[in-house]
Amino acid sequence: MKVTVIGDGAWGTALSNLLCQNQNFVTLWGHDAAHVHEMERTGRNDLFLPGIPLARELKFQPDLARAVAGSGCVVLALPSRFFREVTSRLPDFEGIAVSVTKGIECETGLTMSGILQVTMPKAAGAALSGPTLAMEVAREIPAAIVAAHAQAGIAREIQRLFHRPTFRVYTSNDVLGVELGGALKNVVAIAAGIGDGVGFGDNAKAGLITRAIAEMRRLGMGCGAMAETFSGLSGLGDLAVTCFSRLSRNRAFGERMGRGEKVEAILASTITVAEGYPTALAAHKLARKLQIETPIIDEVYAMLYKQKDIRKAVQDLMSRDMKQED
Repeated sequence: MKVTVIGDGAWGTALSNLLCQNQNFVTLWGHDAAHVHEMERTGRNDLFLPGIPLARELKFQPDLARAVAGSGCVVLALPSRFFREVTSRLPDFEGIAVSVTKGIECETGLTMSGILQVTMPKAAGAALSGPTLAMEVAREIPAAIVAAHAQAGIAREIQRLFHRPTFRVYTSNDVLGVELGGALKNVVAIAAGIGDGVGFGDNAKAGLITRAIAEMRRLGMGCGAMAETFSGLSGLGDLAVTCFSRLSRNRAFGERMGRGEKVEAILASTITVAEGYPTALAAHKLARKLQIETPIIDEVYAMLYKQKDIRKAVQDLMSRDMKQED
């Protein structure tokens, strides 16, 4: 199949290589024409995925319309803040649109598939999510992920596109749950990183992850997702790797906060996106709208956007009223 990957960051680049290995005809698009031409010239993406050679068969195109022309599938690997703007330029695309972006639009509370229903109404909007760090996938270290679409046939088609001996793809019909798991875990990973920066131990992180799954499930069900999805790859699996891995941008963001760096300074010092930062605001707003209790999300939001003291946030979490585990 002819596939266009929209977004030349680490994840988009890693998936471009994988799709080429599966004998697809792949074109990679990026918003910065100079960077696209540099990748074409060098056969590498040293800005986002250093040390990984790009597939010789991979094509490069800085013009979005030309990149997508004739494709049966587009893979959307964009930062969430640019997702609506870029996809709005493709209203007539009629193939499969696979979002690998993990976020929630703050203004609307929509996940990326929800945005696709507005911006690319003729496309079959789907999600691909799970515990898949880009560098490990690029190095062909074994990983597992889930492809989600309401129609089982489309989910299986995506599964066939991506499945490899080192990249096991499962299917799901719960697109919303898969997306919310991928988005909300980034907020929790910031909290995990804060704990690392402060010097908390493994007990604290294990407790955080366990209670975060309950919180993610509660909010997800309030949005209409299936409870069991949050126990799977896009929920518990992605949460675990993002909270523990040294490769996790969101965990690293939180660790710098825990060591005393200001949020503004961290944001200004990196070219890569820690999606947990905007998602904390969007998730907090969504939970308040639905009147769903989300204590971990609330405290991360307060630390990021209200300059709440870290020790005070931890104290407030730990001193909440005693309750039965849910």
